[in-house]
Amino acid sequence: MPDALIPLILVTPILLLLALGIVAFVVRYQRRLLQQQQEMQAMHEAAQQQALEAALLAQEEERRRIAGDLHDGVGTTLAIVKLHLNTLDQPTLTQEATALLDQAISEVRRISRNLLPAALQKFGLPFALEALSRTMPDDGPTQVTLTQHGNPRRLDPQYELIVYRVVQELLGNGLRHAHATHISIEVEFGPDYLALQYTDDGVGFDPTLSEQQPAPGVRTGLGLTNLRSRVGVLRGTLRHESAPGQGTQVWISLPIPYLTKHHPVAAPTL
Repeated sequence: MPDALIPLILVTPILLLLALGIVAFVVRYQRRLLQQQQEMQAMHEAAQQQALEAALLAQEEERRRIAGDLHDGVGTTLAIVKLHLNTLDQPTLTQEATALLDQAISEVRRISRNLLPAALQKFGLPFALEALSRTMPDDGPTQVTLTQHGNPRRLDPQYELIVYRVVQELLGNGLRHAHATHISIEVEFGPDYLALQYTDDGVGFDPTLSEQQPAPGVRTGLGLTNLRSRVGVLRGTLRHESAPGQGTQVWISLPIPYLTKHHPVAAPTL
């Protein structure tokens, strides 16, 4: 072997090892960079999740405060005014005013109950949902049917409140905008999930209009924004289908962690 080739033979493995070392370093650097980006993305998503949860909790706390003010403040004041009217002993003059006060007191109580669902706090989600459905008048323009399947049970109180608001939002959107003759809500308590299915036979909407400026009197489905926020807090999924004149369907699946006590709720009779 020529002496001139010996240095080349010795240097070649060294250069090869050096090249491999550089490649390995670049690969490790890229992996570390990708891991850091994933960690930052996870932190960002966690921060958004915490911010959304905090906003919803603050919203519920504000509702609780307003409900208390309405019930204890406005409701009590109206009741006192009614007592003063009754002491005048002039029924011909006070009858109409007393009737208006009764209507106002009833409305304050209704708003207070909606803001702070006492049935939910006392008896849990299954009973509260049933109570919510029974508040709908039987002779009204829209018939509401709510059915519960599976093994109804108590959930974490914060989750129960959010799920209750989701059902309340679905029902409110249907009653205000769908102009439906029938609304159906099905609740399924699975072993580790809670599924909701909403169906109405109303006017429906064009899902593409949610990205555009709505025309006057046209239903756009923008009410789904609040639903997505609440479902997102519970790390659930939401899917909907609708078309003009063909009603609306919404499917929601929530992976809800249950409380330690997994037992059916024996709700009192309404």
